[in-house]
Amino acid sequence: MSEKYTTERPDWVPEDADCKFTTSVMGGIEGIKDLTVGNINPKLLNGKGMPRRKLVLNEDDYVEGVARGDRMTLSRAITLIESNSSKHFKLAQRVLQRLLPRTGNALRIGITGVPGAGKSTMIEAFGNMLCDAGHRVAVLTVDPTSSVTKGSILGDKTRMGTLSRRPEAFIRPSPAGGTLGGVARKSRETMLLCEAAGYDVIIIETVGVGQSETTVRSMVDFFLLVVLTGAGDELQGIKKGIMELADAIVINKADGDNLIKAKVARGQYERMIEFIRPATPGWETHAYLASAIEKTGLAELWEVIRIFRDKTTETGIWKKRRDGQLLDWMNSMIDEHLHNLFFDDAIVRGRMPEVKEAILSGGISPTQAVAELLSVFDVRQAAGRQVDLFTN
Repeated sequence: MSEKYTTERPDWVPEDADCKFTTSVMGGIEGIKDLTVGNINPKLLNGKGMPRRKLVLNEDDYVEGVARGDRMTLSRAITLIESNSSKHFKLAQRVLQRLLPRTGNALRIGITGVPGAGKSTMIEAFGNMLCDAGHRVAVLTVDPTSSVTKGSILGDKTRMGTLSRRPEAFIRPSPAGGTLGGVARKSRETMLLCEAAGYDVIIIETVGVGQSETTVRSMVDFFLLVVLTGAGDELQGIKKGIMELADAIVINKADGDNLIKAKVARGQYERMIEFIRPATPGWETHAYLASAIEKTGLAELWEVIRIFRDKTTETGIWKKRRDGQLLDWMNSMIDEHLHNLFFDDAIVRGRMPEVKEAILSGGISPTQAVAELLSVFDVRQAAGRQVDLFTN
């Protein structure tokens, strides 16, 4: 007989709450032996309520499900990849390693722009056009994370209503989590899983713009900057470091009464580009007009991206950029795991409160505090734990 699936009420639930107060927290599923949905809710045993499916997937389930393009399994594999739990890390890496031969064939596009530029609406129109042309499109959206509550709304899907319902498309919102550039920490692995599932166009929508968007540049083949009219004078445009990273600039919302302003803005950006070194060697960045509402300029933009791919492949820049992405991935993983090694160390955690108090009281400087914490950090012991995490 299977174990019961337990739930518990959070401490903030009123003590006198009756059955109408439905909020509860489900316990973990690792202890359940009969791992199908139908054994949690007896009403589903007849299979009419919803299809019976496994609650806990093993390595083969993940690999086989992703490889056949099953969107439910792909979603669960991404959740596994994004998990910060050490008990999920080994399984996630084994799954990813087995799927690697199926990756690398998709076109990776990064899209960024200021909030309100219409990125999500444009991605939906662009994605629908690509699906109509026979492509399979995966959209990875990164939602801002609150610095106060540490939560994210994850509502980008609501702006892509038609695209999210298409079987050729897959949309996955993820929290930024304070990561540099607004790109979730596991975005690279998520992108590979989508490629392994057969999606041939991967679009990454970022939180906003700024110098930190170099993180996005290190992950994609083609980087698109979406802007609006009224961007300011030419000097202000040049000062925006994001323009140095863009392979194309799109003035969005070029429709209706705003069309004339958009054409003026295009000329301004073209003049700005003359003073900036191209983001990709041998490629000339240009500004284009588009309207997600009227669906104009999207086919032209796709043609530009295709020409970019053909030209950079011929010159070898494409492969060089992909190789650089792998090395950037390795470097970022080193930074991440070294950070975790230090802050997960028991001795460091034990000393941290005392050191923080000494800083706040003016007893020592932050520099001295760092030196003290590093002096008690046992690198070899910590490294041994990390090696165990990576070994099967």
